[in-house]
This record gives sequence, structure tokens and C-alpha cells, in this order.
Amino acid sequence: MTTTFAPYAADESRSRGRRIAEPPAAYRGEYQRDRDRIIHCTAFRRLVYKTQVFVNHEGDLFRTRLTHSLEVSQIGRSVAVALGLNEPLTEAICLAHDLGHTPFGHAGQDELNNCMRDYGGFEHNLQSLRVVDELEAKYAEFPGLNLMFETREGILKHCSAKNARLLGDVGERFINRAQPGLEAQLANLADAIAYNNHDVDDGFRAGLLSLEQLRTQSLFDVHYQEVHGLYPNLEDRRLIYEIIRRMIGTVVTDLIENTRRNLEAASPQSIDDVREAGETLVLMSGEVYEQHVALKRFLHTHLYRHEKKLEMTHKAQAIVRELFELYTRDVQQMPAEFSDRAVTADELGMTRVVADYIAGMTDRYAISEHERLIGKT
Repeated sequence: MTTTFAPYAADESRSRGRRIAEPPAAYRGEYQRDRDRIIHCTAFRRLVYKTQVFVNHEGDLFRTRLTHSLEVSQIGRSVAVALGLNEPLTEAICLAHDLGHTPFGHAGQDELNNCMRDYGGFEHNLQSLRVVDELEAKYAEFPGLNLMFETREGILKHCSAKNARLLGDVGERFINRAQPGLEAQLANLADAIAYNNHDVDDGFRAGLLSLEQLRTQSLFDVHYQEVHGLYPNLEDRRLIYEIIRRMIGTVVTDLIENTRRNLEAASPQSIDDVREAGETLVLMSGEVYEQHVALKRFLHTHLYRHEKKLEMTHKAQAIVRELFELYTRDVQQMPAEFSDRAVTADELGMTRVVADYIAGMTDRYAISEHERLIGKT
């Protein structure tokens, strides 16, 4: 498929390709094929019942991992087009970035990491790569989704040198301290922009954040004053949405313009030049980045660690911990596709199978399994 991109964008004709070679698709590009495989995979569908900030049963209108991934994709695609990057690749990375996330959001991830502390740990970013490389079982000729190298590279945002040595080609850049392609850099920031701004919306909707608290953040307050001045009688729901819409517009515009300046200064002529640039090129300006980080810290203190939020966090962590303990004591409590792998593995392999099973659960399935096997928390 022929499409014109900037010279520094990923070009599938010069890609490092798939781990297992396949004939080209008739009417799709290779990164479009990756996107489609991601959308049709089981792990992607499960994201609709996985926590973003609020557990699935806490409300129908709160964001889930699925809606979050779609919002990340929208931001990523818009910026990719503006910068002449490969839009289908950007979209594929954005849609896949949370495929390995546990139930119960970061509470579930942190607890599963604690459970796996003596067995290599658990990190949802690595798990997302594991999902697309190994765990999805759909195709007759290979395990996983057999995605293009650049898609896999973008999914793996960060990695320790120890783990990188086990990952082959996709781990090389962490060992060599190289940069990923611009589409991967963009997907990482699109994720941060999406959750930072949309968590404000969900936190306000839940009644855990007030306008007075939010106005302490300069990125919010400047748009509050602007919107309130233009529409003094606007009800809170529309007021918040209008503010957040403008916040995202400010950050995204700054990201595009600052990245353009970085690209002009670095003048990369290929993706290889991007990899060897020595620094990330897709960046916000210093001033806007400081506002972005300040808002992130604010949300950590006033939303993620709110006493009402912590109550559910502790329940979620207990569910993950007790399921892990039960399954490692008796692997036959898992479905055959997992127990058959676990029973023939050593202790390290067995615990990884248990982690795979728990990580793949939705919020409501983890809760129902816990009630069935252990009782209500």
C-alpha cells in the first residue's frame, strides 16, 4: 500500500517485518493489518470491562481501558497526521498499549507485581507484548498476533536491561540505549495526555474532585476563566467538558508545534536517524510539560489516593492477592488451557501462567471468581 509520509516516519517497505513471514494483504498495508488484528483479538474486547480509574461496576459512564485506548488512538492519529507520521502504525500501537493490563487498573498491577516479586515481577507493558507475541490464540500458523516489529517496539514503552536481553530484537534498543520510532514516542505521550485530561472528567463526575480543587491547576484554571467568561451560566457538566476539550487542544497543539521544532533542529532523514538521535523528539514545550506534570501529581494526590478510591483499591488488591495464592496452591482451579501449562512447568513457569490468567481477567470476572472460590471480600 503506497502512502506518502515524512522521511522520518516508519515505512513498512523498510520495516524489520514480522517474526514469521506472511504473504502481503491484498488491500491493506501491514500496519493496517496489525491494527485490525488488535481490534479483533480477545484481549482487546476484554478491555471494555477493565478499570481505568473506577471499577467497572461503579458506574456505566466512567471510562474503561477500552474507551481510554480509543481516546489515546484519537489523539495519536491526529498528531500523526499533523506531523506526517505513519497514522496506521500510530493507531495500532495506541490500541494495543494496554492489552496486558490487569483488572482493577494500577491497583491490580501493583498487587500482581507484589505477588510475582520472587518470580520476575509483573509489568503490564511487558504483558501487553506477551499478549500479542504469545498468549493470543487465533491463527493456525503462529502463536500471538505476529505483529510487525515497529508495532511491537511501540507497545514495549520501557523495559529493564535484564528483561530486554530476553526479548530478542524488540529489546535491543534498551540495551543499546537507542530511541524508538516517532510513532512509538507519540503513542506514549498520547496515552499520558488522554488519561491526565479524561481522569479529570471522571473524577469530577464521581464527586471526588471539585471545581475549587481543579482551579488550583494552571492548565485547568486558565481555561475555566476563559469558558466561564464566555458562558457564565453554563451548567457544570458542559462547563467541565468544554474546559477539558480546550485543555487537550492546548496540550496537543503545543506537542505538535514543539515536536516540529525538534524535528527541524535534528533534521532526521529516516527512522534510523530518529533511533540514533540520542533523545526523544516527540515532546511538549517545557512550560506546558510542567503544567501537564503538575496536573498528574494533583490527580495522584486528590483522585487516585482519595479515601473513597482507596477503599476499592484495597478490596481489589485483596482479590488479586488471594486469587494468586489459591491458583498457585492448586493450579487445577484454573481452566485447562492454563492448568495444563502450569502443571508441567517449574515453579517460575507455573507462577507466570497464574499471572497470565489473572492479568487477562476483567474486573467483574475477577470479582465473581473470588466470590466463587473464596467468598466475598
